[in-house]
Amino acid sequence: MPLELQSPGSARLGAPSTARPGLVDRFGRVARDLRVSLTDRCNLRCSYCMPPEGLDWLPSEATLTDGEVVRLVRIGVEELGIRQVRFTGGEPLLRRGLEGIIAGCAELTTDQGRAPDLAMTTNALGLARRARSLRAAGLGRVNISLDSLDPALFAAITRRDRLGDVLAGIDAAIEAGLAPVKVNTLVLRGVNEAGLPDLVDYCLERGIELRVIEQMPIGPPDTWDRRRILTVDEILHIMSARHELSPLPREDPHAPAARWMVDGDPRRTVGVIASVSEPFCGACDRTRLTSDGQIRSCLFSTEEFDLRARLRGGASDQELARAWADAMWAKPAAHGLDTDAFARPSRTMSRIGG
Repeated sequence: MPLELQSPGSARLGAPSTARPGLVDRFGRVARDLRVSLTDRCNLRCSYCMPPEGLDWLPSEATLTDGEVVRLVRIGVEELGIRQVRFTGGEPLLRRGLEGIIAGCAELTTDQGRAPDLAMTTNALGLARRARSLRAAGLGRVNISLDSLDPALFAAITRRDRLGDVLAGIDAAIEAGLAPVKVNTLVLRGVNEAGLPDLVDYCLERGIELRVIEQMPIGPPDTWDRRRILTVDEILHIMSARHELSPLPREDPHAPAARWMVDGDPRRTVGVIASVSEPFCGACDRTRLTSDGQIRSCLFSTEEFDLRARLRGGASDQELARAWADAMWAKPAAHGLDTDAFARPSRTMSRIGG
């Protein structure tokens, strides 16, 4: 069960004097969903994410070890009420110990008396040969990034000619029993929106859900312009070229995607994540752990809270849990993307984790 935590910094942060459970913030939101970045490295060079030459990768000694990752996830799950864990990067398949990390986390027990829901977001390069071992380790579901089915356009966006590997990874994930499999498409005005109908059909044919994502200002500074964002209405208009889309109610208030039923069949759905034009900060239940052991209360945070130094300095589980709870108590009300006061986050997406 989650610990009842009293924040050491409660007076400074204006927290109530009574004990508070788990990862709660000043606005009453409780974090149950942990995003864990396992590496800042990636084998694609998507134009909206990083420059062609890549980035200055973190040195190995700065990155959490496999054991450190599992320990912090355990504290999150068994002490702080985390119920869902999503492994991200960079590209998590580049983490050599990935199956071992997943297996270690699959042995944990949440406050609901069962193992945490383990998921992964990946570009699927190499997934074809590892999907079965990841499923056997305890991975439940997977989101796969795919911005175009056109080989030339895929190569232009990612700066790598690897579309065939991604498609093979999707098929392998389905065959391995990872479920649900979802495809994430970041839509770029004037670049790949015309291919959305083909992506809709591709996903429907395989019984998987397409989720279209608005571009966010979390890549190289010169790659984002608010005026170039496609609105939800524009995205839906393009996706409905061959199908009738009907809105579905949000079953999970914390889910980032609004969903639509396709051609009246509730088993066939598409989703849109409109983080910029229709932010969902008020229902956010996420906390983030970077590959170098920093806690981020928001994807767009401008400050971080260091667990790695405390962990390597000999901190107890209780001390780490309290530091983590402090970090989340300070979570802002909203990311501010829809305001002129928005400040860019202190890291790019590949260094934070999706």
